[in-house]
Amino acid sequence: MVFKRMLGTFGVGGPSVDTVLAVPSCRPGERLAGEVRIKAADYDVEIQRISLSLVTRVEVEGADHEQAGGMEFHRVDVSGPFTLPREADRVIAFELDVPWETPLTEVYGQHLHGMVMGVRTELAVAKAVDKGDLDQVAVGPAPSQQRVLDAFAELGFAFKSADVEYGRIAGVHQELPFYQEIEFYPPPEHQGRVNEVELTFVASPHGLAVVLEADKRGGLFTSGGDAFGRFQVSHAEALQLDWAAEISGWLHAVADRHGAAFHPGGHGSYEDHHGHGGRGGPGWGTVAAAGAAGVAAGVVGGMVAGEIAEEVFEEVFEDDEGDED
Repeated sequence: MVFKRMLGTFGVGGPSVDTVLAVPSCRPGERLAGEVRIKAADYDVEIQRISLSLVTRVEVEGADHEQAGGMEFHRVDVSGPFTLPREADRVIAFELDVPWETPLTEVYGQHLHGMVMGVRTELAVAKAVDKGDLDQVAVGPAPSQQRVLDAFAELGFAFKSADVEYGRIAGVHQELPFYQEIEFYPPPEHQGRVNEVELTFVASPHGLAVVLEADKRGGLFTSGGDAFGRFQVSHAEALQLDWAAEISGWLHAVADRHGAAFHPGGHGSYEDHHGHGGRGGPGWGTVAAAGAAGVAAGVVGGMVAGEIAEEVFEEVFEDDEGDED
């Protein structure tokens, strides 16, 4: 999907830009390819640079309330200075690296409720800068991440929502200043003892950190609180690991409150906390595993419809523009 907008900063008859992605989808660690198509002005224009950036919606937790808006987290210049003669359009091909920590926006081909991601095009002329084009991008899981999600499906977790939180996770190296939380309702056997489970991926070229947080429900003689699990594996190990067994073992330890010494498969650790010390909608429906490959089926509900996604996406665009001076 391409959002076209005339660059009003440059006045009537000024240049306009339209970025077209060859394939508007990718996975973390891959590249997005496409073309920046510049429509010439009615006069010669000295272009200073053309930049592309990745933008997503990020929530920032304040003292009294939570705020959300568009945040740029990766930028690259695809062109330096050049002269654009009057009525002489130009096309610039590009490849944009997608950071490994880029949040996911879809799973099993379905959009995650609450997630937006886009490529923004910025054209600088003299001292004027205008953000002219914002293109929606779908980010699916890397193979190592998909294995973990397949395990959640196999175990009977139900998708709740997803968002991106500004902040850092204790004990995990991050390149970006935020992390994604994918929230699930627990499997039926753990309902009543665990309210929800949050899944966070922090990926790099070398491996994958899988961070789990369970919100435990308190009882008559026990208090609730948060319990955390952390797995650190290479991408190759992630493809071989029995994630269903690892996650199930962790969740049983959380529910039974016997997890203080739980070290799943030698790849992870478990912590039991009271409070939120580990890191600063409608359901997906039960996602059932199908076949030996563990491919999920029956994905229904909890996803943003296309027209609604566009409205949210345009809202992020407006929020991001509002940050300019």
